[in-house]
Amino acid sequence: QVQLVESGGGLVQPGGSLRLSCAASGSIFSIYGMGWYRQAPGKQRELVARISSTGSRNYAESVKGRFTISRDNAKNTVYLQMNSLKPEDTAVYYCNADILTMVTIADYWGQGTQVTVSS
Repeated sequence: QVQLVESGGGLVQPGGSLRLSCAASGSIFSIYGMGWYRQAPGKQRELVARISSTGSRNYAESVKGRFTISRDNAKNTVYLQMNSLKPEDTAVYYCNADILTMVTIADYWGQGTQVTVSS
């Protein structure tokens, strides 16, 4: 059984910063790509940022220069540092990872953490 647990969401004023964390646990053999997605009310879930097992990164255009994704492979954890936050960044943020267990490789999702940017 594999779990992804996010933390670090909350309420922040425009221009502020937050750091999200997502830790994977369970019967993990290896973790490949990890990423963050978000879903605002009434909108589809969208990619925010992804990072490969070798550290290659890609970002949504809307967050380039403001958000940074990183990972700690020893801790099976991915981070999202969010700076210069804007009201339009308000959404539920979900962690995602492609994980190889002893049985199979599959796509796993966290439960989501709310980020609200408001004055």
